[in-house]
Amino acid sequence: MVCFIFATITIIKIHKVMFEFDQYLGFLAFLTILTIGFWLLIFLATFVVPYWIGGSLIERLKEINEERKAKNNA
Repeated sequence: MVCFIFATITIIKIHKVMFEFDQYLGFLAFLTILTIGFWLLIFLATFVVPYWIGGSLIERLKEINEERKAKNNA
C-alpha cells in the first residue's frame, strides 16, 4: 500500500499538463470545424447532389418529350 501511494505521488509530480487552456480551445475549435465539414460533406454527397442530378435528368427528359411531341405535330 505504501508503494502504491509513493508511486502515485511520483506520477503526479512527473505528470505535465498536455494542453494549456488556449491550446485546448483551439483544439476544440479544430475538432468542431472538422466535424461540421465531415457532416456537410456527407449531407451533400447523399442528398443534395443526387437531388440535383435527378432534377436535371427529369427536366431533360421533359424537354426531350416536348421536342418529340412538337416534331410529331409538325
